[in-house]
Amino acid sequence: MGLISTFLGIIGFVIGILLGLLIGFFVFIYSQDTKQVKDPVVRPIAELGPKALQELLPEIPLWVKTPDYERVDWLNKFLLDMWPFLDKAICRMIRIIVKPIFAEYIGKYQIKGIEFDKLSLGTLPPTICGIKVLQTNEKELVMEHVIKWAGNPNIVLDLHVSSLKISFQLLDLQVFVTSRITLRPLVPTFPCFAKIVVSLMEKPHVDFGMKISGGDIMAIPGLYRFVQETIKKQVASLYLWPQTLEIPILDESTVAIKKPVGILHVNVVRAHKLLKMDFLGTSDPYVKLTLTEDKLAARTTTIKRRNLNPEWNEKFKLVVKDPQSQVLQLQVYDWDKVGAHDRLGMQLIPLKVLKPYENKAFTLELLKDANTNETPKKKNRGQIVVDLTFVPFKEDSIKFGGSMEGYRSKKSRIDDEVEEGAGLLLLVIQEAEEVEGDHHNNPYAVLTFRGEKKRTKMMRKTRNPRWSEEFQFMLEEPPLHEKIHIEVLSKRRRFSFLSKVESLGYVEINLNDVVHNGRINDKYHLIDSKNGVIHVEIRWTTI
Repeated sequence: MGLISTFLGIIGFVIGILLGLLIGFFVFIYSQDTKQVKDPVVRPIAELGPKALQELLPEIPLWVKTPDYERVDWLNKFLLDMWPFLDKAICRMIRIIVKPIFAEYIGKYQIKGIEFDKLSLGTLPPTICGIKVLQTNEKELVMEHVIKWAGNPNIVLDLHVSSLKISFQLLDLQVFVTSRITLRPLVPTFPCFAKIVVSLMEKPHVDFGMKISGGDIMAIPGLYRFVQETIKKQVASLYLWPQTLEIPILDESTVAIKKPVGILHVNVVRAHKLLKMDFLGTSDPYVKLTLTEDKLAARTTTIKRRNLNPEWNEKFKLVVKDPQSQVLQLQVYDWDKVGAHDRLGMQLIPLKVLKPYENKAFTLELLKDANTNETPKKKNRGQIVVDLTFVPFKEDSIKFGGSMEGYRSKKSRIDDEVEEGAGLLLLVIQEAEEVEGDHHNNPYAVLTFRGEKKRTKMMRKTRNPRWSEEFQFMLEEPPLHEKIHIEVLSKRRRFSFLSKVESLGYVEINLNDVVHNGRINDKYHLIDSKNGVIHVEIRWTTI
């Protein structure tokens, strides 16, 4: 009886509490004066202060707070529609990637097998809160994304150890990251970039639940915070900027822009027994030199009048970008005052036969065309004698091997010495923006350095010309305390003799920074132009 009375007393107490609360609620509601109740004040959001906004919108999107972040609802809609297919594709890729990793552990620690029992990223796709595109002077596209993902994945991993089966289940995954994705370098081959470079701008926020064989291990005191902090530190150590993750898309060896790696010193010595092309039984020979894969104009020797055994002893310096694939073309022509010049013969010399810093003499039989397997039959086209020396730049000398000391010891036998501090000044005029003429807009750029002038091609009817043209200057000493003058001009394409050349602006660039830093890549405001800007890249490389 005592137990029953105690139980009934507890039930009565609970019922009394509930009845009291219910009666108190009705008394409180109906005892209020209804005349004091006022309609709520409705105000536009624009009139609310920052505190009121923060209460209404605890997480304001970045495209609202920061104007340079763009709203991308269309992209989130695209992800939502594509997510069922992306889920399956990503999960299939995960299985393929982790399969060899799991295989390495089978047989160790009595592990008999590791496999996914269930693998799905759920029905909720990530949300991109904003995208910002960064402007750079390099050939790359840089984007920053703010991504939030509160997913409902279903991931179950089974671990077979001895005769036991242990299941790991991932639950309630939440990820918040600010990432920077760079597509570089931009190339004229689809998809127009060679690799994707990913880095994190802040430590990521990762939250998830974990069950092992049905038990929630995250409920263990202290483990939840420890796991979160460990994940943040590990991910940050690998991918937090400036650390990056590079994902190759194209083979860079086939799409990368080759940079100069050295200088080919060419001495055109002489030629023997050339063909007679003139009526008087002689020829007026000269030699044209070009390197394959080089868009620069050909270099030519002087013309030797009425001479079938000319002596030139003329020296040239050609910039080499890939000694393993480039070929030196030697073409001997007969100069004619009227009409096209007749080719007397030609020869090819692959640069891969040259050793760095080693002078090598060649005496070559002239051929009719580029078929190097040709054997002279009816006509003996004569011979040409040249001396070649390939000298890598300092920064590339280790890659190509060879001994510079050996090269220096042979200086007395090599006429074309490399002076201390000599190098290559490489200038690329990329583009101009907002250049506007009073009468016409056919811009081209003219650069002047040490009295030598070079010009780009003319771009017709545009205020934003894109040239991407390269110019080279071989110098015997660093261009310290010197300037290079670049002027953008415009002239009428038709009836140019009737119109004057119009200046659209100019700039003078001091080369001190180029010599000390090795490279500058910047945009310069044009003098005497309202809004004109020119983009120039300059490199200095020492031999």
